[in-house]
Amino acid sequence: MADYRYVTYETLDEGTIARIMLNRPDQRNAQQRGLLVELNEAFLEAEADDRVRVVILGGNGPMFSSGHDLGSKTMMSEYQPGPDQHPSFSVNGATRAGAEKLMLQEWHYFFENTRRWRNLRKITVAQVHGDVYAAALMLMWACDLIVAADDTTFADVVGTRLGMCGVEYFAHPWEFGARKTKELMLTGDSLSVEEAYALGMVSKVFPADELADKTLEFARRIAKVPTMAALLIKESVNQTQDNQGFYNSLNACFTMHQLNHGHWVQVHNGGFPVANETDGLPNWREAPPVQPTAKTEP
Repeated sequence: MADYRYVTYETLDEGTIARIMLNRPDQRNAQQRGLLVELNEAFLEAEADDRVRVVILGGNGPMFSSGHDLGSKTMMSEYQPGPDQHPSFSVNGATRAGAEKLMLQEWHYFFENTRRWRNLRKITVAQVHGDVYAAALMLMWACDLIVAADDTTFADVVGTRLGMCGVEYFAHPWEFGARKTKELMLTGDSLSVEEAYALGMVSKVFPADELADKTLEFARRIAKVPTMAALLIKESVNQTQDNQGFYNSLNACFTMHQLNHGHWVQVHNGGFPVANETDGLPNWREAPPVQPTAKTEP
């Protein structure tokens, strides 16, 4: 079993259930490079272990994940040259120039890894709580099933706060529906857990203080299904989505995401590849609270 710094990994019920927890609670499990690389390693560890039938993905602390890490000290030290630079910033396009560098890095560490987790050869259950925002949606949507605490809210605010057309793994229309996706992206409003349940995105809603125990009970039910049957059920549904256009849609939207980045780099004369105050958006660090979507409010 690997020694992880930013995630925890344990097996339960004689190894049939693996539980991976994002473990940066002080940073609300913001996803910097070290966490994402370790999360991939943990998923692959669970996949390689033939005892494991179900993988639970959750987060320690007040929320499942706040999305991408946009500037913590850990993130900056991993990114910049020096003794603490993460090895991934010297490979997979990191030494290329211009848009190619950003595109290849995001393809490897934000996009293709998420799609790999979606196709993991085990059944996966996301255990979410608190605010699930932006890139946190990607981690959750990569899982086969989602269970949530009764205080959970979901939002992608990158359109209204960063001027971006969603996150890299753009599964939004498949999860929210087409018009709801446009509404949520154009307003930055949040979806309640009850609305997410009504959409079919969330399978179970549990009291926050019972979330871990109830999720484990749910995973135990699934772990009783013969592994071949479970795998082929998953594969049948995933292939159906792919035949409906899911796979190609993800590819196309990732390319548009990179075009969006390239636009802001050009507008800012080589600066940060997202919108800022000069583009009419509030500073994301000082933006007002996310508002819940409401049927009778504009």
